[in-house]
Amino acid sequence: MLESPKFIVNDQYDGSRIFTWLADMCGLSVDLVNFLICQISALFLASLFRSLLHPSKVSSKVRHIFALSIGLTFGYFCFGQQAIHIAGLPAICYIVIRTQDPRIVQRTVLLVAMSYLLCVHLMRQIYDYGSYALDITGPLMIITQKVTSLAFSIHDGFVRQDEDLTRAQQYHAIRKMPSALEYFSYVWHFQGLMAGPLVFYKDYIEFVEGYNLLKRPSSNGNLDNGKSELVLEPSPTKTVIRKVIGSCVCAFIFMKFVKMYPVKNMKDDDFLNNTNIGYKFWYAMLATSCIRFKYYHAWLLADAICNNSGLGFTGYDKDGNAKWDLISNINVLSFEFASNFRDAINNWNCGTNRWLRTLVYERVPKKYGTLLTFALSAVWHGFYPGYYLTFATGALVVTAARTARRMFRHRFQSTQFTRMFYDILTCLTTRIVMGYATFPFVLLEFMGSIQLYLRFYLCLHIISLVTIFILPIFIRGEKRVKPSSSSTSVETTNQTTRTNKDAKVDKGPTGKQATAAIPATDDLNDEHEESDAENRVTKPRPTAAAAATTTASSVRSRRG
Repeated sequence: MLESPKFIVNDQYDGSRIFTWLADMCGLSVDLVNFLICQISALFLASLFRSLLHPSKVSSKVRHIFALSIGLTFGYFCFGQQAIHIAGLPAICYIVIRTQDPRIVQRTVLLVAMSYLLCVHLMRQIYDYGSYALDITGPLMIITQKVTSLAFSIHDGFVRQDEDLTRAQQYHAIRKMPSALEYFSYVWHFQGLMAGPLVFYKDYIEFVEGYNLLKRPSSNGNLDNGKSELVLEPSPTKTVIRKVIGSCVCAFIFMKFVKMYPVKNMKDDDFLNNTNIGYKFWYAMLATSCIRFKYYHAWLLADAICNNSGLGFTGYDKDGNAKWDLISNINVLSFEFASNFRDAINNWNCGTNRWLRTLVYERVPKKYGTLLTFALSAVWHGFYPGYYLTFATGALVVTAARTARRMFRHRFQSTQFTRMFYDILTCLTTRIVMGYATFPFVLLEFMGSIQLYLRFYLCLHIISLVTIFILPIFIRGEKRVKPSSSSTSVETTNQTTRTNKDAKVDKGPTGKQATAAIPATDDLNDEHEESDAENRVTKPRPTAAAAATTTASSVRSRRG
């Protein structure tokens, strides 16, 4: 019979074992208990950080020191001597940033950081192959995103011209070298060390110094003549409670159902030889879905920690509701009910999507964008063969889905019934494809994954290849209408007007302006490309002028 997994003690774990008694009581491994203790502690410390260490009460230096000190403490508590790596990688990269020419600093930091990370991945794979125990590679992956994105922002700010940058790149461009305190606070801050999410350097510095509350956040943390208006800072309590509850629900679902559909059963001979292909698809879909809830739990909790400290506020929507989605890493419902593979990717690990777009997708020739983006993502995850099988399959499926959408979608838009039918059909298809493409990612092994793919008869691979290379010969796709020069001029004028005027209504990350200019063929989250920069202009809530003046003076007096 198929065997259910058990949580076992990992002898390779180097973190604190002071709570082994609690782990035994809960039936969890001590590494998971330590992780939860750190994240729950961070949730409460975040509230103190937002209230007692508010930028109107203390200097940014105090906030930097507190954030990095707690982060380092958590790192040592969870990883013991392995924590030397979370100090070593950013220290080496900081030396590179301070010594290398800005024209090449981005490539050098990417090479150094990825080489360091891959060495740690390889060591972990040698001494603890196939383990899901907590280890230092998780935080190192987040740190790698931070230092490389910072290096590219420095390159954009010091070398490239504004007209050569996208609006998002213009916003994130760094034109002042970070001090050691700012840099290491950004890398080690306790809100995002253990499980992310990724926050870009400029957003973090503005948050620490209090400039994220300005109506127009200034470039690299400098006030515009001290005259920027302030917005009323909302309480994140409701958002935090909602995300914590969601995190707990996801943790319960994972603990409840992962034992019913263990991933390792998919490589057993009994499963491979004595089940039909329909059941194999069903099992792969459910097993990978169960694993996803573990990530939902970690990411929602990490997002709640950031929000509780005041990090993640992007202003108000047109109804006056506060938005806390600046660095959200997951949109659970949007992912689970996505109607195509691209939309699913866009709502999964959003911070990594933003990082991949910043480093790769926006900077390479369009025809290589998808392939190189998936390649960097696979390498960043490590050397397990299952990662590469998943990302190779994902790149193929995304390309096929894009081609199929152009050929078929417009044929189902004539009536509301056909549109609904198309959406339901593509949603169900996406669920099946997701299980088919992602099971190697959690199975990790090459031969085990290949054997199961052979039992699937490589059917979706074959369908994807047929869709890309054969169907377009016989089925004409939807014609693309290029915008006229006059409409382009109008759009350019409108964008300029929006840039130069205060926005009356905040469109949000999926606003119409950001979406309208997006081609349907892009793979990553195009909506966020422009909105990350454009939507820093927030809609102010009514405040007393005297209060705004007092707060502004307090922020300026405590700068640095």
